[in-house]
Amino acid sequence: MKFLKRFAFILRFWKFIPFIFAFFKSKEVKLHYKLLCVLTILTYGFFPFDLIHDYIPVAGVIDDVVITAFVLERMIKIAPQSLKDKYKLT
Repeated sequence: MKFLKRFAFILRFWKFIPFIFAFFKSKEVKLHYKLLCVLTILTYGFFPFDLIHDYIPVAGVIDDVVITAFVLERMIKIAPQSLKDKYKLT
């Protein structure tokens, strides 16, 4: 069930772009939460080891998508209620 929920989340990713900008601009979100999100994304982006190698068609991208979805889910969980309400993420 969680897999299906995460897959649906990935398909709706484009809707989260305004939320991501608002998350980082918001004064309600503590600085250390913003830094944690940025560091997580950058660490994975520069990490030289993929869970599934990218040269394997389709499967190589899956780990990247799953990590991105995980970080976005965490961002939504720590976002203030006002942001969740504004972007209908509750």
